[in-house]
Amino acid sequence: MHTLDGTDSRILLAMVADPRQTVVALSQQLGLSRNTVQARMASLEKRHAFLTFDRRINPAVLGYPLTAFISIHVQQQKLAPLAVSLAAIPEVIEAHGLSGRADILARVVSTGAEDLFRINGKILACDGVERTETSLAMNELVPFRLTPLLERVLDK
Repeated sequence: MHTLDGTDSRILLAMVADPRQTVVALSQQLGLSRNTVQARMASLEKRHAFLTFDRRINPAVLGYPLTAFISIHVQQQKLAPLAVSLAAIPEVIEAHGLSGRADILARVVSTGAEDLFRINGKILACDGVERTETSLAMNELVPFRLTPLLERVLDK
């Protein structure tokens, strides 16, 4: 994968500060031509630098204020079909394969404790799941961020 250069990082940092800026506004702010910014944006998009918009939506505004992380222990040979089963549960908003004690870590959202119990039951009912361990997210201590990494590119 092609790494970012300083110009790419400057564009992304400006977008972090104000994601609704137009290409013209970005070019003016950064002292770059509109064509340069447009070409860089197209290149970044082609390289999959941008995540989907739904990653920016707060689940609480959809009625899901409770976040939990469920560690899932699975039968290894059933891992691929299990990923499909987990994706079919709307409250599973992301899942990662892990090394270590658990095989999958799923981030789930729920309307409350009873709803979380229901969601955990749906996960346990998936073919290949042996057991789960649930941890409630009490507070987000470090929110998702990439700004420090973008700034590091500028410092090189």
